[in-house]
Amino acid sequence: MSANKVYIIGAGPGDPGLITVKGREILRQADAIIYDYLVDKRLLDQAREDAESICCDRLGKKKFRDGFLRDQEKISRLIVRKAREGKKVVRLRNGDSSIFSRVSQELDTLVKNKIEFEIVPGVTAASAASALSGIPLTDRKLASSCVFVTGHEDPGKKESSVDWNKIAGSGTIVLYMAVENISKIAKELIKSGKSADTPVAAVSNAGRIDQKTAKAALKSIAKAVRKEKITAPAIFIIGEVVKLEKEFNWLRRSRKVLFTGLSEERFFTRGVYFHLPLIKIEPLEDYSAIDNNLRNITGFDWIVFTSRYGVEYFFKRFKARGYDARALSGIKIAAIGNSTKAKLEDFGILPDLMPKEESSAGLLNEFKKIDIKDKKIFLPRSDISDKGLRDGLQDLGVRVTAAVVYKNVGQKDLPDLNLSYFDEVMFTSPSGVRNFVKRYGKVPRRVKVSCIGSVTRKEAKRYGIC
Repeated sequence: MSANKVYIIGAGPGDPGLITVKGREILRQADAIIYDYLVDKRLLDQAREDAESICCDRLGKKKFRDGFLRDQEKISRLIVRKAREGKKVVRLRNGDSSIFSRVSQELDTLVKNKIEFEIVPGVTAASAASALSGIPLTDRKLASSCVFVTGHEDPGKKESSVDWNKIAGSGTIVLYMAVENISKIAKELIKSGKSADTPVAAVSNAGRIDQKTAKAALKSIAKAVRKEKITAPAIFIIGEVVKLEKEFNWLRRSRKVLFTGLSEERFFTRGVYFHLPLIKIEPLEDYSAIDNNLRNITGFDWIVFTSRYGVEYFFKRFKARGYDARALSGIKIAAIGNSTKAKLEDFGILPDLMPKEESSAGLLNEFKKIDIKDKKIFLPRSDISDKGLRDGLQDLGVRVTAAVVYKNVGQKDLPDLNLSYFDEVMFTSPSGVRNFVKRYGKVPRRVKVSCIGSVTRKEAKRYGIC
């Protein structure tokens, strides 16, 4: 078997939306994904369900420390092995692959093994830190040059290749991987002629929901890093451009909404939405129950979809069993709201009924307007969905068959958050409320709580956060 082509893709820093369109499309076709541990795991949701995902952290568990060479060799060998197995391999790197990523070691291994590769650029951490703190890296008046410098060189080198005398004269200096050595670096720059009063901004976790920024003069930045608990990964921006942060930091001035639902990110709205899904949708291990219903699908008068995931997983299984939309001829379709309707349209289906009020109560009110007594309704749902709709339909004299088509599970590895940073927390489901309370407890008093739907609001009140 000949080796397959390898794609090395920059995932961008933090926010999974910062990957390029090309990178995302390639990711969706991969058989094996070898990813940096800093890559947001939500990006892996873009991959095929049967794709193999391997975290580089499992190969060596080296984080911001010396001694990474041995682990890098393991990663390189793994890429080669997977390619030789004939798999479509994606090496998913944090940020951009060409900037302080040691990509040359992997490329060297691929060249020696005569394996074809392609590099897809990504957003580097410096660009994200600049954009998300409102600090331009260059400015016509303040800085006509910018230099990127590593704050953590290969420990095997006999002497440093960083000439601080030359670096100190640059308009803007951007430091990568410098949290542990910032005190030493600041002294080197001052010694080399950089003013001790030069403004510095330290941006940790750029692009992530827990991004944090600290500012200080060069002479005291190490103290500020300790005080503000700035941790790796972090970017340091050194230069007069940092003064512009006060006027241009749009993120600091914006209303910040922590959105905990699964809906797509919201744009062109008041304020900035930080997307933190508290639940995750997963397929079932056993589809025998739904398969029995699909075999008899023509016996139903209505199919009622209460979420876009119900639509997605219903039609996935529908197709897997060899059916297409023709099998639904004569069956009426109801959608609970616009996102569910949009997903149905992806499958070429226009709903016969959709309420103005996007809720179970809205659906029931619409069904009350038509004669559905003794009709048979199929209700594909999640494993923890509210039973109110089913009971309400039965009260209308309907024969309801409900079947679980997907699982709703709590998200793991949720980040630590300073909830006081946000102006509002928005909940979209009762399970989201429960998972929030389990992980974060109460919402600070000054932070507004909003809920979509009466059932969600009722659950929030039950836990005393609304």
